[in-house]
Amino acid sequence: MQLGLVGLGKMGGNMRERLRNAGHTVVGYDRNPDVSDVASLVDLVDRLEAPRTVWVMVPAGAATHGVVQQLATLLKPGDTVVDGGNSRWTDDEKHAKQLGARGIGFVDAGVSGGVWGLKNGYALMVGGEKECVDRLKPVFDALKPEGPYGYVHAGRVGAGHFAKMVHNGIEYAMMQAYAEGWELLEKVDSVDNVREVFRSWQEGTVIRSWLLDLAVDALDDDEHLQKLRGYAEDSGEGRWTVEAAIDNAVPLPAITASLFARFASRQEDSPQMKMVAALRNQFGGHAVESAKQG
Repeated sequence: MQLGLVGLGKMGGNMRERLRNAGHTVVGYDRNPDVSDVASLVDLVDRLEAPRTVWVMVPAGAATHGVVQQLATLLKPGDTVVDGGNSRWTDDEKHAKQLGARGIGFVDAGVSGGVWGLKNGYALMVGGEKECVDRLKPVFDALKPEGPYGYVHAGRVGAGHFAKMVHNGIEYAMMQAYAEGWELLEKVDSVDNVREVFRSWQEGTVIRSWLLDLAVDALDDDEHLQKLRGYAEDSGEGRWTVEAAIDNAVPLPAITASLFARFASRQEDSPQMKMVAALRNQFGGHAVESAKQG
């Protein structure tokens, strides 16, 4: 299948490679000419055969809005736009309406996998009309992990990004729980090998997980996380999850507390946030701040 891909950063670039490895033709565009296949969005659209599919992997908000607006003027009826970034689900509804007025289909795809997706595949949560989604199934099959799981048509437009938002909210709470346990183990005098305690949990325990594996990797790199500052950003989806919970009167105490803990990390050098920062770097390649030397 032929696909245009806009945004060739940490995830977009690896997605292009995984799709090409599966035999698909991918024409990529990025503002960085060193990684781009074409010079402009106009060139990208011109290189594609109808019906065209353009997958957008740029930051949520203004950047995505701008690309969608440009594509609305460049694409033709029967073409499809996929937003694979971390857009808010309410934006999906607006984009679908904007493109639909021109006969252009729209699919929202929540994508999880971070910097490991090239090797392991990407979990995909997709929203949109069945006709548009079914046409893109070969692309989804190439991106997802091997086996029966890792892909779902979650529902109508917006459902994919809503599902990914909830996924990230759960991720916040899980990371916070590991971080709190790590700090408590580090605090007491009786436990003198915290890293190996974490490693011992990797097999046979109910809390084993990929995040736990990544925590061990982080501790192997920096046993007491002394190189990191206890500061962790939030990507926005944790906030949106809490806001959606309020709108729907659904109690989310663990997820809400984990979001507030990140806010607290910006007030002081929090030991817990060193672990959260280390985990975000391990699974997603997110930037970390070095501890101040003094």
